[in-house]
Amino acid sequence: MKTIDVEMLTKMFLAGAKNLEAKKEWINELNVFPVPDGDTGTNMTLTIMSAASEVNGLPEKTMETVAKAISSGSLRGARGNSGVILSQLLRGFTKVIRSYEELDAQILSNAFQKAVETAYKAVMKPKEGTILTVAKGAAVRAAELAAEEDNLDIFFSEIISEAERVLATTPDLLPVLKEAGVVDSGGQGLVEVLKGAYDAFQGKEIDYTFAEAKGVPVKASAQTEAEIKFGYCTEFLIMLDKTFDAKTESEFKAFLESIGDSIVCVADDDIVKIHVHTNHPGQAIERALELGSLSRLKIDNMREEHEEKLIKEASKIAAQQAEAKKNEPRKEMGFISVSIGEGIGEIFKGLGVDYLIEGGQTMNPSTEDMLNAIDQVNADHIFILPNNKNIILAANQAKALCKDKDIIVIPTKTVPQGITAMINYMPDSSAEENEARMSEEIGNVKTGQVTYAVRDTHIDDKEIKEGDIMGIGDHAILSVGQDVAETTLAMFAELIDEDSELISIYYGADVQEADAQKLGEALGEKYPDCDVEVHFGGQPIYYYVVSVE
Repeated sequence: MKTIDVEMLTKMFLAGAKNLEAKKEWINELNVFPVPDGDTGTNMTLTIMSAASEVNGLPEKTMETVAKAISSGSLRGARGNSGVILSQLLRGFTKVIRSYEELDAQILSNAFQKAVETAYKAVMKPKEGTILTVAKGAAVRAAELAAEEDNLDIFFSEIISEAERVLATTPDLLPVLKEAGVVDSGGQGLVEVLKGAYDAFQGKEIDYTFAEAKGVPVKASAQTEAEIKFGYCTEFLIMLDKTFDAKTESEFKAFLESIGDSIVCVADDDIVKIHVHTNHPGQAIERALELGSLSRLKIDNMREEHEEKLIKEASKIAAQQAEAKKNEPRKEMGFISVSIGEGIGEIFKGLGVDYLIEGGQTMNPSTEDMLNAIDQVNADHIFILPNNKNIILAANQAKALCKDKDIIVIPTKTVPQGITAMINYMPDSSAEENEARMSEEIGNVKTGQVTYAVRDTHIDDKEIKEGDIMGIGDHAILSVGQDVAETTLAMFAELIDEDSELISIYYGADVQEADAQKLGEALGEKYPDCDVEVHFGGQPIYYYVVSVE
């Protein structure tokens, strides 16, 4: 085969997405730090699934419409650095292919080159030993092959072999990977996409169905399950072959009552009308078939209908709230912050944040989430605080896609940096002056986070066992132990120096207030020259998020 058409391209893209989805947990475990929220596989999967959902929804598939769906779907669905880079690779690739009806080796090679060029431009400081390096290696090999090989089977096979070879070298390019004993997780994700695509090209049997990419589930769903005891509304007519006397009718009703409720059983000559709410419509049908043949059979899933109604109601309320926001007088400055817990969210609200995006480290919000938040804030200049280094790229991507508001991304890498940025906002200063001041002040914040290890590893000259408690600083693991309080104190010993003045502690959902206050008292005694503040953060997974200024 020397060319592929849109049908084959679609199959290859969806198969690549499927293979990535199947390997996402394994890719998550390649995270350098052995934290319980390794998310590269999840972020890349959610990114490509957003594009897959858009492709599947196309009424007509042409090379142009499929290319546009892949590009727009992945851009808006992009989560985390790896997801944003994947979306940029897809964006560059589709820029080239959309102009053709069939793709040969040379066109595909040009698309690979454009993909890499686009992705490198999107990253402010490209780092080798990452997904970018793997993509570049594949593109270079594609260019070599296009000049001498038109058999796409060989072309694809050789590109994947080169991508795997380059992936194996990533630990030599990034020492932190070598120390942790892993290859780059984003690069591995890209290889899995390519492998899945090649499987489809070779005609392997693949399930191309996708669950629709959805956001956060409606909270009322659990209530739905409780309210609707029997999930299927089942209706049919029985065309009687047997006598349906009072005894038969009584027995049949008793059976229906044993498997459901809301029962209607009406006999009229040779026809019986049945209605029942049940979890086992098949049992009702089988019993009815003993009496005759069936017609006008109708089974509806009431839970789905109820959930759809709830979603519609929630959407209606959200739309009304959004409309009310838009009708408010437009402000000069607005603020969006990513938050990781109930308490931290309240702190941001108290500092004047207009809109909170829940997510942070445990679930990186997408570019689409950012754009939705921007739409909710009625202001000329909107500051976004990502509060996580893995969310900054998605925020910048939202900034690039927003045309009607001035978006200012303050590159906050942690929640304490975000809080400091808000504290240093001055209402009487211009947007430019505030951007400069906030960006400068976050550089004075040192952050620590305390969590547990999910696997054995060796990193930052520390031997770590699964279940150990870790104190993680801005750039390295600072302490390791078996006790949360002791490990936290050891982490503070690495963070505090002679210039330190303020210690802030945000305790998580799994920490008792008394334990947090006890930790604060211990720090006050050990560092009498520092003020110590203890706040409820409510964040999951991380026992403590702390800062030293």
